[in-house]
Order: sequence, then C-alpha cells, then structure tokens
Amino acid sequence: MLPALPDGDEREPESSEEGGGTGEERRPERHGCTYHGLYGYRSLSLLDTNLPAEAETELRSFIAKRLTKGALFEGMGNVASVGLSIPEGKVGCYYCRFQQEGLLEMATLESDINAPEYVVCFLGGSEKEYTFRLELDKYIQNLKINLDLEQKNLEACVSPYLRSWFEDAICPIQRVVQLFQDKLASLLHAALSYTPVEVRNADEKTEKDISRFLAAASLQGLVQEGTMTSLCIAMTEEQHKSMVIDCSGPQPQLHNAGSNRFCEDWMQAFVNGAEGGNPFLFRQILENFKLKAIQDINNLKRFIRQAEMNHYALFKCYLFLKNCGSGDILLKIVKVEHAEMPEARNVVTVLEEFMRETPVA
Repeated sequence: MLPALPDGDEREPESSEEGGGTGEERRPERHGCTYHGLYGYRSLSLLDTNLPAEAETELRSFIAKRLTKGALFEGMGNVASVGLSIPEGKVGCYYCRFQQEGLLEMATLESDINAPEYVVCFLGGSEKEYTFRLELDKYIQNLKINLDLEQKNLEACVSPYLRSWFEDAICPIQRVVQLFQDKLASLLHAALSYTPVEVRNADEKTEKDISRFLAAASLQGLVQEGTMTSLCIAMTEEQHKSMVIDCSGPQPQLHNAGSNRFCEDWMQAFVNGAEGGNPFLFRQILENFKLKAIQDINNLKRFIRQAEMNHYALFKCYLFLKNCGSGDILLKIVKVEHAEMPEARNVVTVLEEFMRETPVA
C-alpha cells in the first residue's frame, strides 16, 4: 500500500515547476490550451503572444495592476489565477520579469546604458496545479542567456521558444513516467540515493527529460547541501559504477539498477496517475514522494537520538528501518549526517550490522 499523506494534497508550492513526456508514440495529452505573452517591462508594449486580442488586453491589465503593487521581481516568477476571455475562462498564470543577460552585463560596465527589461507570462491549467515555478524560472533563465530578443529574432527564435514552454518545462515528468513505466522505481531509487546515472543511445530530448526527472525527484534543497555532497561522493566510491540506462530499444534497459519497496509503491502511484494524462498531477505525486522520504528521514533521526540513551529505542530504529521500505537509503543518509557525532555514529554502526543480518526488502 502507498503510504498515506494526509497533508500532501494540501501542500501547494507557491511556484511552478516542470513535468514530462517521451517519444512520438508516447506523446502526452495536452492539459487544455496553453498560452504565452511577452511584454516590454516599463511600457508593457506587446512583443509576442498567442492569445486572442481581447484576452491579451485583459492579461496586460492584470500585469499592470501587479506592477503598481511592486509584485514583480527580476528572475523570480509568481503564480496567480486570472480570468480571461478564452474558452478555459480562469487559468493559472506564471509571470516573471527579466533582463537579457548579455545586455545586463553591458549595462553594468557602462552605467549610462539601461538594459531593457521584459515580462513574460505562461498560462494554462489552474493556479492550484502550478507546482512548476522553479522549472519555469530555469526556462526563463535560458531565455535570458541564449536568445536574442531583438525584434528581428522574435519570430525565428523567441516565439517558438515561448510556444514550447508547456512541452519543454511541464511535460518531462509525464514523458519519463510513460517511457519507464514499471522500471520507474529504479529511477526513483537512483534519485533518492544520489546514485550516478549514465544515459546511453538516447536522443537529446529523452536525455534531458531523464536528467530533469532525476533532479526533480532528488532531495536537493530539502536536505542539507553538505549531506547531499557527501552522499554523492559516498555512493560513487561505494559502487564504483553508475546505473546505466540504455535507450537503444523501444523500452529502456537498466543495468546496475537498485530499488526498494518504498520506490516500488510510489512507482505504482505514478503508473496509476498516467491514466488521467494530467502532467500537473505527476508533479504533485513527486512532491508527495519527496515529502514522505523527508518524513521518514526525520523519524529515523529522532529514533537515533533516543537510541543514544535507550536500548529499546535502538530496537525501534531497527523495526522502523525494516518496515519503512527504504531502509537502505535512509541508513546511508543518516550515516553521512552523523559522521562527526560519535554517539549517533555508534548507533548507526549497530543498525548497519542488524540490517546486514536481516536485509530489508
């Protein structure tokens, strides 16, 4: 059974992040229509959009109100719900102010030059579904660095990039779920344990999708940065080999792959979610997956603190590791975190011996 998460569905990240997709035969369903708008920051002059004229005017009015409230910060997107004259009526809107990277550097060197600023909007789905803000922030970062926003390049480069926001920033998680299916558990295991992953014989899009999925499924930002760095080093040294994903056939083949009961349970949640075809749903499942992993880590750390003074608590640690489904990964994480704490390290060493005698499923 999938562990119950009473708080999971209520946890609404304030941002918008990324999703998934795969090859031609696994094209994800569109989640309704998606739209974009690009404006000059100060004048809100329209540079590019695929919205109908009336809806575009309404969007511009919405952005103008946000500007007067000082609610636009450079490089940091926001999410809100906005009602427009489109078939969907009310949609989620990610909006972000940014400056083009190269011109910003010139303005820094020559103080009399003002680097032009822009506001970009991505619209689709609903506000509650927007758990992809960080990925969209990265998508804007790429726009800042790699695209020339001169008028002559709008149609050739910028417009196609803006039109692709949903496919490139929201759908990767969904594409990966559809591609890996019941092999997804090994990908989740690699992400949690920071096992190095090598992708072979994949096209550029699939390789990027896998990389984005691994980054989104990892605990980076939720666990201390030093812990993650040490865990990466420990996993690399311990295994001396990466998990290899061979994409030369219709289904990926995995070599040196690991898994556990925890990841198998959550894999089933992703596979079940694939039937609905909603890419935003996969992100929520992924967030709940990480939330449960963090809860388990915190519970184990609490048991370890108790076990430093209480032998019965040591037994509780052992039972927890045995039954949680992810004892193999949790033990590695707490071992790294407690490396400089002698009493806790001794508890971890005893637990390792217990687990070697009775391996976790």
